Amino acid sequence: MASKKKRPSQPAKSRGRKKAKAPKTPKRVAKVRSLAGEGNPESARLHAALRESIERDIADRIEKHQSEVESLRASLRAGGQPPLMLLAHGDSWFDYPCDGNSPTPFSTSDIIAHLRKMGNPKPKILNLSHFGDATTDEMGLPKQQRLIEALQNPKNWLTGKPDAILFSGGGNDIAGDPFCIYLNYKDSGSSGLDSERFAGRLASMRASYLDLFLFRTRYASGVPIFGHCYDYARPMQPHPPCSGPWMKPSLTFAGWNAEEGAKIIADALDQFKATLDKLEASGQYAFTVVQTHNTLAATDWANELHPYPPGFEKLAQKFLSALRYGFSGRI
Repeated sequence: MASKKKRPSQPAKSRGRKKAKAPKTPKRVAKVRSLAGEGNPESARLHAALRESIERDIADRIEKHQSEVESLRASLRAGGQPPLMLLAHGDSWFDYPCDGNSPTPFSTSDIIAHLRKMGNPKPKILNLSHFGDATTDEMGLPKQQRLIEALQNPKNWLTGKPDAILFSGGGNDIAGDPFCIYLNYKDSGSSGLDSERFAGRLASMRASYLDLFLFRTRYASGVPIFGHCYDYARPMQPHPPCSGPWMKPSLTFAGWNAEEGAKIIADALDQFKATLDKLEASGQYAFTVVQTHNTLAATDWANELHPYPPGFEKLAQKFLSALRYGFSGRI
């Protein structure tokens, strides 16, 4: 049985806690989030405003994509090789609003932005991703309804459906304040990750992927799915601006230092990768795991979870190689 957490005792002087400073967030969401705290009478309205902003952003992407598809149809009447048509759905590795550590939005700082500029011909990608989503958000009812609308709209595709679906999910299921749920206290003498509790988290992520496969069979039959396994993130202290940290606070709370924390995070990511690899190896799901482990150097990381733009370009190259293997001569 997993050992129980035991809260370490504190000296009398340390019992009075100072109010922690809120981490900086990207400018396009910082104002809304800072005002939408618990008990704030404006909270519901501001959360609704944030949702509306996200929906407008997605709608703008869809409109731009449809315009590009219309132009592409016209050009292909004269001949030529049609590009891969891809649907992307995921988290901040597909939709990152920061340029490295700057809170300023930047258009080429995630995998999808870089992948759009790669290949011959370059792929056309409808990106419905949004930073901050866990797999349970990505496969929740509102996001599934959005995916259905995108898949069933003939204006989005050359042949009635995408050639492949790109999916990024799992990082936000582990990182953030809930990360402490899966940690043992260092002074308990146990390993960093509690195997029983973390197995429950992995089961939830696996369920989301299984639901994604079922969703694909129902609404995009025969379309392959390409996922990925992230890379070995490291806790940072002090953490750079923009947003975060997502892991170091929980590790510190449980008594683990940065070096020990890096091993704990690697353990979690290895178990997540093994879960995805088993789904791929089963051969049941037309699912490819893009092997992104060991892609990024230590200097590539902008913060605890995201690389600088050149790091995202390295990750996009991994997707390009996987797509070239799956669609020889198409990209």
